[in-house]
Amino acid sequence: MNKTIITVVGKDTVGIIAKTCTFLAEHNINILDISQTIVQGYFNMMMIVDMNNASEKFGEISKKLEELGEEIGVIIKCQQEDIFNSMHRI
Repeated sequence: MNKTIITVVGKDTVGIIAKTCTFLAEHNINILDISQTIVQGYFNMMMIVDMNNASEKFGEISKKLEELGEEIGVIIKCQQEDIFNSMHRI
């Protein structure tokens, strides 16, 4: 499985989850786990997704998600699970 960590952070507005999840569905990316919270008007979401069947390579998906984030006023970042785990290893 090709797991990727996606984080979405920014001011809370209508449609953040819908637009992000629609993008993932359109690119054949499966959401395995999702957590989201709003703290004092700030939206924070973390997703673990499976990119095995993604319609494009990781780099292109990551770039397009960053562009989507700019469009909807949030910051969207992607990290491959193995790199994420290596960075957070004690």
